[in-house]
Amino acid sequence: MIVHVRDAWDDALRVLHEGSAQHVVIHCFTGDSDVARECERRGYWLSFAGNVTYPRNAHMREAAASVSLDRVLVETDSPFLAPQKLRGTDNAPQNLLFTLAELARVREEPIELLAEATVSNTEAAFPGL
Repeated sequence: MIVHVRDAWDDALRVLHEGSAQHVVIHCFTGDSDVARECERRGYWLSFAGNVTYPRNAHMREAAASVSLDRVLVETDSPFLAPQKLRGTDNAPQNLLFTLAELARVREEPIELLAEATVSNTEAAFPGL
């Protein structure tokens, strides 16, 4: 199940708790560290897009740094949410490198490690693709 939450974390987490989804991906994660850790505790994957690079989204960077690497995914959300360096343009798959670089920076991990992990995590989150 892919879930997009906007300004409704309490409600979304309650509804997910009441449901029976086996694989949950929080698309375009925008929550804080507390929400991230709760999602991780439940076994959800957190997918970060280019908006994690925006100056005002320190809470999202803190959230990305607060969870285990095996719960992190990356996405473009194309054509939306281009990374900060490209704001005002359409997002595209090659821009994912900017998001990966920012996540590697805040997590203090090599970008190669993050790239490998997110590929493995994507295969686990979307089995059979």
